[in-house]
Formats: sequence, structure tokens, C-alpha cells
Amino acid sequence: MNTTTLALIELGAVFFALGLLGRLAARFGMSPIPFYLLGGLCFGSGGFVPLGDISEFSHIASEIGVVLLLLLLGLEYTASELVTGLRRSWMAGVVDLVLNAAPGAAVALFLGWGTTGAVVLGGVTYISSSGIIAKVLTDLGRLGNRETPVVLSILVFEDLAMAVYLPILTALLAGVSFAGGLEAVGISLVVISVVLVIALRYGRYVSAVLDSPDSETLLLKLLGAALLIAGISSAMQVSAAVGAFLLGIAISGSTAHNASRVLEPLRDLFAAMFFVVFGLSTDPMAIPPVLGWAALLAVITALTKMITGAWAAKRQGVGRLGRARAGVALIARGEFSIVIAGLAVSAGAVEGKLVALATAYVLLMAVIGPIAARVVEPVAETWLRVRAST
Repeated sequence: MNTTTLALIELGAVFFALGLLGRLAARFGMSPIPFYLLGGLCFGSGGFVPLGDISEFSHIASEIGVVLLLLLLGLEYTASELVTGLRRSWMAGVVDLVLNAAPGAAVALFLGWGTTGAVVLGGVTYISSSGIIAKVLTDLGRLGNRETPVVLSILVFEDLAMAVYLPILTALLAGVSFAGGLEAVGISLVVISVVLVIALRYGRYVSAVLDSPDSETLLLKLLGAALLIAGISSAMQVSAAVGAFLLGIAISGSTAHNASRVLEPLRDLFAAMFFVVFGLSTDPMAIPPVLGWAALLAVITALTKMITGAWAAKRQGVGRLGRARAGVALIARGEFSIVIAGLAVSAGAVEGKLVALATAYVLLMAVIGPIAARVVEPVAETWLRVRAST
């Protein structure tokens, strides 16, 4: 059997298995991310069915998956919404950053993974999953609740923080000097500022250039622009993911709506490959030794997210039940945490145990988050009734 034939068979088997896993996740009302990671663990080195002939395609597909994930995330916001959200939530965002990055950084330092490991694991535990949270809020009919703008404002702050964090991480993983790191951050801040100004004042022109009444043409222009901007950003030592995110911000109005419609199936396909590739790079046998640390981090950072959300909602005058919903809504981790760990893996700058810990942690949080969001309301109502009767 020649190489191409074997690669087609393996790739077909992977896509079909992902489809089955996605359907299983939908049946349980969960995000498919944990299932995709588990699929990668099964297909990777040390798994049940190791794959060997699709590594080149899967690597490129995973990179495209990151670009499309961040592009679609940027399409959810306009520049004015980002600025407004930043003004409203900067204090809550800082509290969120300190409370949730510190546990990951502390565990990495305690385990002897150094400054680089602390920066990586701190980012993994800090950033919530916008994709999972948005889906859960939609499924539960909570988009119109009073606490939802608070949750979204914190997510906006986190996404903007990532636009600064990722260039720092990229420079650190590349082993550049302190001056080189400052240069990368400076370039990133300049690029972010320029894009926000362009989006605020001239976003309609960017949208007009990319817009097209024909879905095929629109898809080609969007995908081409996203990959082009991502590549240029990477060449400028700004993360490719940040470049895609900023492009999404610059697209607004009906163009953004149409772009989301045509890109979502493609994003889901390549994002699934991204999660699988990350699972492929993780040795399943390395997870049990770090599972205890992952569970400890899951408990601690679930509590710190709940504290963050409840405190931010209280400052906005939200009632007790709404504060509880806001807190648990932020628990889920997913795509961004894996993006961070994936950058570290591709750079070869972290230990395999850290990758295994990040995988186990995301698996736990991607499951705990949606479940907690579903059960918090009846639990909180019962607790408030008991408290009122005593």
C-alpha cells in the first residue's frame, strides 16, 4: 500500500471518528473539545492506534485551526465593543488575571519547570474558553440575563490580554533576550493600537474589501486574508493567532455576520484537527502522574473564577443568584489554553509533564464548566431558601 493511499485511509478514519465523538458530545450537551483531545490521545504515540503518515497535513491543519479559531473570535467583537468592555471591566479583569494565573504559575515553579513553565501554565489556567461559555449561555437561554454583560466584559478583557501575552510567550519560547522580548511586546502594542484605530474609523472599508455576495468568493478572500495576516504577524514577531484575532475585529456589520456563517464549518473542521494534534503530542502514560496536580488546579481555579465573576457581578448591582451564575459561567477552559500549550509544544521549550498536565487540566475544566453552569441555578436557589428559613 503506497503512502498516499495509507494517508487517505488514516485521515478518513480520523475525520469519521471525530464526527462520532462530536455527536456523542452533543448528545450529552457538552463541548466536543474533551472528546477531540481524548481522540488525539488514542491515535498518538502510546495510544491504541498510532498514526504515521498524516503528520505533515495534520501539522498545517492544526495551524490553520488556530488562525480560524482566533479569527472567528475576533468577528464576535467590534472595536467599539472592545473599548467599552475594557473600560467597564478593567478592574475585574486585573483581579481575574491575578487570581487565576497565579495558581498555574505557582505549581509550575514548585514542580521545577522554571520561568518559562510558569508563564505557560499561568496562561493555561488564566484564560477562560469564550467558545464554550458562549455556547453554554446560548443553550441555557441566559444571553439576556443581567449578569451576562459582566461575563462578556471579563472575556473581552481576557482576549485583549492574550493579544499582549501571546507575543511575550512567543519571544520567551524563542529564547530571545530581554530587549528582544520588550521589542516584541512593543510591536504587538503598536499593531493592536493601529488595528483598533483602523477598525474604529475605517472598519467599513476593510469590510467592503472582503465582502462578496458570493459565498465561495467570500470564503476565499477571508481565508486568504487571515492566513496572509497571520503569516505577516508571525514574521513581525507578533503571534499569528493575534494577527487573525485583530483581523476579525476589523471586520464588522453584515460582512462579519456573513463571514461567521461561511467560516464556521471550516473552523470546526480545522479546530478539531488542532485539538487532535495536541492530543497526538501527549503521551497518555504521562497523564496519571500529573492527574492529581491537574485536579488540584481545577478545584482552585474553579473557585477563583467563581470569586471573580461573583465579585464583578456584585459591583454591577446583580443579585445573588445572578452572581452565582456569573461565577460558574467563567469556569470552562478550552481552546485558548490549548493554543498556549500548543505553542510551547511546537517550540520544544517545556517538559512533557507540563503538556500532560495542561491536557488533563483542560479535559477536566471543559467538562466541569458546562455541568456547573447547568446545575448552579437550582443549587443556588435551594441554598438561598435554606438560608432564608434559618
